[in-house]
Amino acid sequence: MRRDAMKALLLVYVLAFLLVTFVWPTWRLWRLHGINGLVLPRDDSAHGLIGMWFKGLMAGTLVFAILLVSGLSPAHFGPLPWAMQDVVQKAGCVLLLLSLGWITRAQYQMGRSWRIGFKDDEIPDLVSSGLFARSRNPIFLGMRVTLFGLFLVIPCAVTLAIFALSEALIAIQVRLEEAHLSKSLGDKYLAYAAVTPRWL
Repeated sequence: MRRDAMKALLLVYVLAFLLVTFVWPTWRLWRLHGINGLVLPRDDSAHGLIGMWFKGLMAGTLVFAILLVSGLSPAHFGPLPWAMQDVVQKAGCVLLLLSLGWITRAQYQMGRSWRIGFKDDEIPDLVSSGLFARSRNPIFLGMRVTLFGLFLVIPCAVTLAIFALSEALIAIQVRLEEAHLSKSLGDKYLAYAAVTPRWL
């Protein structure tokens, strides 16, 4: 695939990803149930800090895609020649598409329980069917695969940094959510966690 076409498709994908995984489910939850799913705190807590970094990461990824389309070459972002192979790029494209479908399905299966973040005073419903019967965190798993796929498509220092930072943020966020669920749901969540892996 020509580089110009790949860069344009990458921007389209990033925009579609943000629309499908953040904007659409937020609007759908509000329209169907009158619930605001955006519950990341804006404070100095660990949860609030993670939320701030997540927002910065998504914004940075979008800016990176825009810069590529505007004419800047991946060579400006610390290219990694050892990973620049056609088969690697194609594998990355496959991962991007599969992970988007996976995330969309997991979000749909959450129904009215879907949130971005959590509230300390809210007792959530436990979703344990569908993809959640295979993984306790299928949405975060999909995000991990997405950002790894991005790195394979555009292997450079920037995408490697995005992937590495996302791994750290997701690891912390997952553990914060697990602590919240354990406290809120008690034995019900602990029994679920005992038979369902964190990832796969």
